[in-house]
Amino acid sequence: MRKYAGPIGMFCLFEAIAVTLWLAKDNLFYLFNFTYIGGSLALGMLLYIRRWKYARHVVQFLVGGYMLVYLGVICRENMQIEGFWYYLFSGVFEAAVIHYAVAKIFGPLLFGRGWCGYACWTAMVLDLLPYKEPQQPGKKRLGWIRYALFAGSLLFVGSLFVFDVAGKEQILWISFLAGNALYYAVGIALAFAFRDNRAFCKYICPVTVFLKPTSYFSLLRVKCDEEKCVSCGKCRKVCPMNVNPSANSRKRENATECILCLRCVEECPKKALKL
Repeated sequence: MRKYAGPIGMFCLFEAIAVTLWLAKDNLFYLFNFTYIGGSLALGMLLYIRRWKYARHVVQFLVGGYMLVYLGVICRENMQIEGFWYYLFSGVFEAAVIHYAVAKIFGPLLFGRGWCGYACWTAMVLDLLPYKEPQQPGKKRLGWIRYALFAGSLLFVGSLFVFDVAGKEQILWISFLAGNALYYAVGIALAFAFRDNRAFCKYICPVTVFLKPTSYFSLLRVKCDEEKCVSCGKCRKVCPMNVNPSANSRKRENATECILCLRCVEECPKKALKL
């Protein structure tokens, strides 16, 4: 039973969040929402333990698809960063604010950028493209784009409030549809241009401005048994985010880029890597 402690613990964590928010907000939706997400993550972990090759992709489509299609398209909730700013400026602790707090601001202190590896609806499509192992070195000089988009999203939503623009919710709905279409188009184009499925995540995604600082302190991270490591470089080759998993320091190369996909753990010939 010890090997199932991870899935059970993950489900219990999200169930605790579900019950707490349900009781605090008196809204049954939160019980369903976080129970579903916790159950999906637990299922993925269980499939991984059972060595099912596509375990992570199952979680991506269960969680990412649910958030994009059900919460986004059907319920018309803007779960992009613009939605976060909108609810934050409205002074309402609902929807995207809770989502960002759990998954992208405070959550990474526990599970790093697990959101990027297991729940992002943009990445769930990009990960299906052919360049799973980056063919070219990282282009760090392009990293400024994420900060420009982050600032742009803040200014865009802020201006709606400053100028008291009518129909804010309709504008947010349109920006959600247009933003997602643009993200997919740019993400796919960059993947083929750079031969790197995760180029969008590394250089464009504005959400990483939240994720990177807190994920540095993540409790859950890949660690290396340096006595077993033979410095073969296999882990670095297969890492989709250009992380150096063989270094244990939190300052290791691209440390805050790790999405906990565990490709390095799977491919290590000496089993020197583990969570």
